[in-house]
Amino acid sequence: MIKNIQDTTTLHNGVKMPWFGIGVFKVEEGPELVNAVKSAIKHGYRSIDTAAIYENEEGVGQAIREGIKEASIPREELFITSKVWNSDLGYESTIAAYETSLKKLDLEYLDLYLIHWPVEGKYKEAWRALETLYKEGRVKAIGVSNFQVHHLEDLMNDAEIKPMVNQVEYHPRLTQKEIQAFCQEHGIQLEAWSPLMQGQLLDNLVLQGIANKYNKTIAQVILRWDLQNGVVTIPKSTKEHRIVENSTIFDFELTKEEMQRINELNQNHRVGPDPDNFDF
Repeated sequence: MIKNIQDTTTLHNGVKMPWFGIGVFKVEEGPELVNAVKSAIKHGYRSIDTAAIYENEEGVGQAIREGIKEASIPREELFITSKVWNSDLGYESTIAAYETSLKKLDLEYLDLYLIHWPVEGKYKEAWRALETLYKEGRVKAIGVSNFQVHHLEDLMNDAEIKPMVNQVEYHPRLTQKEIQAFCQEHGIQLEAWSPLMQGQLLDNLVLQGIANKYNKTIAQVILRWDLQNGVVTIPKSTKEHRIVENSTIFDFELTKEEMQRINELNQNHRVGPDPDNFDF
């Protein structure tokens, strides 16, 4: 049982990754972003997820610097993730993109670097670059995002190192059972983006009933469901009270029956692009 916000899962290379973190998708550079990430660090969050395409790595970097100073913690206590964007997928260009992200974040290394989308014909060269960065000790762990089973199989056919993480859209309307089973079988940690389905589940009656029982919010129930399913989760918020509320999920446990009822809400419904059919 995951007992607190700083509990970790151990990736297949031995690196420890927090089960719970904060995402900053669609949070623009500026004070709101800096304050959100600093608030998260202050309230015990140790995992921060960004990406080159979010165009906010500099603000995240500033927040990390200020946050670790205010919390009096070493950089090593944080777990920072970024991702290489589609236009940079290629061997040299991926390595260059990593350098750019490090520079913007003002960090010496990342804890996790991901290929953001499985662009056909491009992700294998990018993976080779990630393997190089990893072997050189410049990044602690490498992985992918939005990869379906067939993408992972294709990648692993030629890879020297298998991905440590696969970050996918994951919420009660998209339970991703096939990809989860595959990742479990191969020791790849599944991570959820958009765990709250961009707010679309916050009036669901099944979830409301469960939330009422525990005196919790629907968001808290969903995030608890993620963790009990063995999925790392990184809800996004910019408001301090919500950042605190999202993380207050370690004092209750869903029953097997409640977990099943939430699983049954699945409709294979995406709020983001389909990894098998995207054009960017």
